[in-house]
Amino acid sequence: MIVTINGAVHEVADGMTVAQAVRRLTTAATGVAVAVNDEVVTRSSWETTALGEHDRVEVLTAVQGG
Repeated sequence: MIVTINGAVHEVADGMTVAQAVRRLTTAATGVAVAVNDEVVTRSSWETTALGEHDRVEVLTAVQGG
């Protein structure tokens, strides 16, 4: 299926979860937030939230600096 992750189109396996999408983009264990189709997905739901065809996923990581 086709999904857009951080503005880039990806072909992924049917039933890919939010957690799998996050692991595909970053190895960060903390400071990560996810929205699917403009709705925030809580971390506790990542493993059980499956992506659908043409979903828009934004994976954001906190960056420390000054």
